[in-house]
This record gives sequence, C-alpha cells and structure tokens, in this order.
Amino acid sequence: MRHWAQALEERLKQTPGLVDVTSDQDKAGLQLNVTIDRDAAARLGVKTADIDNALNNAYAQRQISTIYAQRNQYKVVLEIDPRLQTDPSLLSRLYVGAAGGAQVPLSSVARFEHATTPLAVRHQGQFAAATISFNLAPGVALATAEAAVEKATMDLRMPEDVHTGFAGNAQYLQKSLATQPLLIAAALISIYIVLGVLYESLLHPLTIISTLPSAGLGALLALWLSGTELSIMGLIGIILLMGIVKKNAIMMVDFALEQERHRGLSPFEAIHAACLERFRPITMTTLAALLGALPLAFAFGTGSELRRPLGIAILGGLIVSQLLTLYTTPVVYLALERLAGRRAAILHRAAPKPGAVSAE
Repeated sequence: MRHWAQALEERLKQTPGLVDVTSDQDKAGLQLNVTIDRDAAARLGVKTADIDNALNNAYAQRQISTIYAQRNQYKVVLEIDPRLQTDPSLLSRLYVGAAGGAQVPLSSVARFEHATTPLAVRHQGQFAAATISFNLAPGVALATAEAAVEKATMDLRMPEDVHTGFAGNAQYLQKSLATQPLLIAAALISIYIVLGVLYESLLHPLTIISTLPSAGLGALLALWLSGTELSIMGLIGIILLMGIVKKNAIMMVDFALEQERHRGLSPFEAIHAACLERFRPITMTTLAALLGALPLAFAFGTGSELRRPLGIAILGGLIVSQLLTLYTTPVVYLALERLAGRRAAILHRAAPKPGAVSAE
C-alpha cells in the first residue's frame, strides 16, 4: 500500500491542474530492523523463539507475576535497565540463551539495519489506508481534477487488492452529483402531479413544465459567461428556478382556460388574450425576482463565493426564460390542444353510435 501510495503521489505531482500534492505516508520516524542470521543461530543452537522472547522481555514491558498485598495487588513487569533503552546500538549488549545453557550476544545471531517508518499507521475500516491531498490550480474545477486523478490511477495499473476512492470535498461532490438527477426528477414529478390536480388535465401541466428547460439553459449560460463554476450552490439555484419560472406559464394557462370555459373562446383566441392580459404581471413578477437576486449575484466579502453562483444562476435563468416562454408557451399550448382535439375525435369515431345493433 505504501509503495503504490508513493507512486500515485509522484504521478499526481506531475498532473496538470493539481498543486500542493502531499501524502500522510511520511517516513519521518526512525526504525531499527533486526534481521536474524539463521545459519549463525542454527550453528550456536539459538531458536527464533528465544530471540523473540529476549526482545519481548527487554522492551515489551512483559508482565511476569502479580504480588498480592492485604489491600492492593502489584503487577511485576520485566524489562531491561531504562538507560539501555535509549540507544538502538545498545542492542549488542542483549544476550540470548543458546544450546547447553550458554548466553550469546544478540549481535552474534542477528544484524541491525537502520531504516525509516511512518509516524502513524492509518486505517479505513479494518484495512491500512493512505490519504493523498491536493489543491486545485487557479481556474481548474473539482470535477476536472477528479477526472485527472482517476486517469492517473488507471495509468498506474495497481493490483486488484489496492483500492482507491475519493474523500472529503471530492466525495461530497460525487454524492451530490449522483443524487442531483433524482432530485430534479422528483421535483418535476411533484410539479406535474400538483398541476394535474389543479387543472384536472394530463396535458396542460406539460405546457407549464416546457418552460423549465429554458430556465436551466439560461442559468448555465450565465455561469459560463461569468466564468463561475457550476458548484452545489449553482445547482441549488437551478432547482429554485423550477419553482420561480413556472409561474409565467401558470398565469398564462390559467387565464386561457378560464376564457375557454366561461367565454367560449377558441384555444388560439384564449391564449392570445392571455398573452396580452398577463404580459404586465409576468414582467413585474420577473423583475421583482431579478432585483431580489441582484445582491446575491454581486455579493462581495466573506462568504461571497458561496452566494454568487446562486444569484448568477437565478438571474440568467429568469432573463432567458422571460424572453423565451412568452413565445414558446402559446406554441406548446396550441400544439397540446390540437393533440387533445385529435384524440377526442378518434375516441368519438370509435364509440358505438346510438341505436346500432351488433350481431355475432
């Protein structure tokens, strides 16, 4: 794991768009490896278990007995003189039992090698883990950096038992992007159900929902033109637009249906009258929402980087939807009315006429 973590760290340092690449696998600790010379140990009659016991007795604070007093009990711990524990070179003064009861120095059956080791061993669950951190270069989005990291990981061709994954902000972004389509779909379904119950129709809610793509397009264009990243706050702004923009179509469709039902106007005459009568309130409500989002879009100071994407997305969505929905809503309304008329005519022709007799 440490080998591949260091290899991935070196690869990420050479990846464009990533800066300040660091790892928690720092080998700042000193370590002394005791390598047993098995030939020498066999020749002197020293067992590997005897070497393990000698090291355990010297440095592991091994409990060998308990002294029981009238009120207390005391643990007896076996260890060498603490003054001999301060320097690894003093390991040569440690003796190991050999064949025939003889004592031989540990240096006669082992060699000592100095090395480095991490200061801490980190785990994720029950597995050893390494964390590689990085910052983004100016103008680089987090999604772009994630794609670069995944490509660098694939190029290394790590073994199957080495698993990689994102954590921190990168993990939160992946989770939010994974659930974002479900949230938008749930919002659309909720809007469709509520409008279907309101108008007692399955087609007229589609007229209102048809105004939502223009709002999303306007929000994305505004973010792109302003050089703002599509962050979580930008996505929240797009979801808010779904509730703000549809009121334009609701005002027009509601007025047109009222004209058809109470005044007997044709669909074309009804939607034409709705465009004339509802233009002013639609413009006023849109301007009110635009003015309310201006402080967010032009915010500065602490926390402005969070508020600006929200305001820019709302401004762009409102402007584009205001320009497009005044033209697209009547077209969609008339198209769906014609579709409903054709469907009704087909059902009327298919229905049996009164007085008709069928024989089998």
